[in-house]
Amino acid sequence: MALAVGAGLALTGATAGTAYAADVNVAKNAGFESGLANWTCSAGSGATVSSPVHGGAAALKATPGGQDNARCAQTVAVRPNSTYTLSAWVQGGYAYLGASGTGTTDVSTWTPDSAGWKQLTTRFTTGATTTSVTVYTHGWYGQSAYYADDVSVFGPDGGGGGDPDPVVPATPAGLTAGAVTSSSVTLSWNPVSGATGYHVYRDGAKVQSVTGTSATVTGLAADTSYSFQVSAGNAAGESARSAAVATRTSPGGQNPNPAVPRHAVTGYWQNFNNGATVQKLRDVQAQYDIIAVSFADSTATPGQIVFNLDPAVGYASVADFKADIAAKKAAGKSVIISVGGEKGNVTINSDASATAFANSAYALMQEYGFSGVDIDLEHGINSTYLTKALRQLSAKAGPGMVLTMAPQTIDMQNTGTEYFKTALAVKDILTVVNMQYYNSGSMLGCDGKVYSQGSVDFLTALACIQLEGGLDASQVGLGVPASTRGAGSGYVDPQIVKNALDCLTRGTGCGSFKPSKTYPALRGAMTWSTNWDATAGNAWSNAVGPHVHNLP
Repeated sequence: MALAVGAGLALTGATAGTAYAADVNVAKNAGFESGLANWTCSAGSGATVSSPVHGGAAALKATPGGQDNARCAQTVAVRPNSTYTLSAWVQGGYAYLGASGTGTTDVSTWTPDSAGWKQLTTRFTTGATTTSVTVYTHGWYGQSAYYADDVSVFGPDGGGGGDPDPVVPATPAGLTAGAVTSSSVTLSWNPVSGATGYHVYRDGAKVQSVTGTSATVTGLAADTSYSFQVSAGNAAGESARSAAVATRTSPGGQNPNPAVPRHAVTGYWQNFNNGATVQKLRDVQAQYDIIAVSFADSTATPGQIVFNLDPAVGYASVADFKADIAAKKAAGKSVIISVGGEKGNVTINSDASATAFANSAYALMQEYGFSGVDIDLEHGINSTYLTKALRQLSAKAGPGMVLTMAPQTIDMQNTGTEYFKTALAVKDILTVVNMQYYNSGSMLGCDGKVYSQGSVDFLTALACIQLEGGLDASQVGLGVPASTRGAGSGYVDPQIVKNALDCLTRGTGCGSFKPSKTYPALRGAMTWSTNWDATAGNAWSNAVGPHVHNLP
């Protein structure tokens, strides 16, 4: 919500002896809290979103397309011969802010794409007979969407007034306790009109403030009763607290994580927007049993990881994200944090960095409810210290921890590689290795022959190295792209994946390579990513998911 604070009496354009009221923001619905009311956007280019926002609970998102630059405008009432300061907060693609019909010199300002909120400001003076001015934002042709919030046209009241002052919101209703673990409780409640945020109270003390209508309170003691309340707030103040809801955490020592099924499908969920369909975790297709949140971030401390929720994925708050994790786990899914990726790197090459990794990874599991970790380090690993780190983490997390790996093909060609040595060293706590059968050159199969990616033989002959190299069949999965856009190379039709699964588990559907025995306990398949799968109409998960779940 955009609020303007008066700075004295506005005498601009006044006759001698005449005093006007304090300057105001003459824009209406300046913070887009009422949708697009008072605003007109070209070619249907505008919409309001709940994230990212600069203030309040909403912001404008406008998307250029074709010959349209996503212009959103409002005509405001102004006073003649007066000066106004025009400003707005923007982020995203190219963003312009301007005023036309001023009666003097029209103005505009702009900024190139910005990853965070940035304020644009300019000034204009109205002509001797000007009583209205059009203020606008727009993007640029062929560029990505821009966001705008908290627009201000600050100056003398032209007779139209500004947005009405907010009133204290009503008390929230419908507070309920959802998923409960030994250390956390997930809460939800009904939205309140006019509220820009909510405050959560535990046993009378404020413990959290959020913008959405859910929150996960963490750091609780096991097997302990707590009382929770919630209030609504905005610039005018805070409501009374809701009726209290009592709940009890589960006893300690229990495994809060669902069991991974015998045959499982793993999918990577993108915590960023790279052109694939943007998803919230709640949108991830039901066929996925293990959801790897991609990715954790490294810090200046070697081995330490943190997680930063990207505003681009559309969550109103971190609490909403945590609630989605809890909901997926309640549905029997494992949600884990992935470490690494093509552009990410975490260095674990000493006892100190191994401990830093274990401590920080466990802290993320506690804070967010992650069921475990995925190791997707693609810039080299040290098996000695990575093994120490994973063992320390397992000791903290307990036997229910999910541990997956996603090495590249070159990393699993023989048992002497660092990745293979790590997998064997943590075999007793390892869930599955989903090797990436993509972005790869030709590789050796377990029969010593060379196979090229994109075939049944490439999948089966390379999996055979792991199956015969010491991993249990339940610890081997086939990792492939969900669509042609999901990787630079190596995409195969889902039917080839199904054939490879059948070849390894049933001895049918093989190519020229036929394994010497079958592996009915083979864990399943993995894909990059759930987002690219959604972009392709869920063709991969719709085909491969049921097939995996029906393996012997």
